[in-house]
Amino acid sequence: MQNNGTGGVGKDFIEAAGVVEELLPATTFKVKLESGHSILAHLSGKMRMNRIRVLVGDSVEVLLDEYGGKPRITRRL
Repeated sequence: MQNNGTGGVGKDFIEAAGVVEELLPATTFKVKLESGHSILAHLSGKMRMNRIRVLVGDSVEVLLDEYGGKPRITRRL
């Protein structure tokens, strides 16, 4: 991830908001984005380290990789 010093996300990621639809094994979640698309996303490292729990129905912020990598849940909203 690139950091341009403003505290935001670098150029290589797209931020999106969504709602958790389903919990899957290995900290993977099915997330429905505001655009209506459903994606599989995994929990970011900081959320794992701090043991932030994500449940069905939680609003979350997701980072999508421009190049097709697996999306990361970066925070609960």
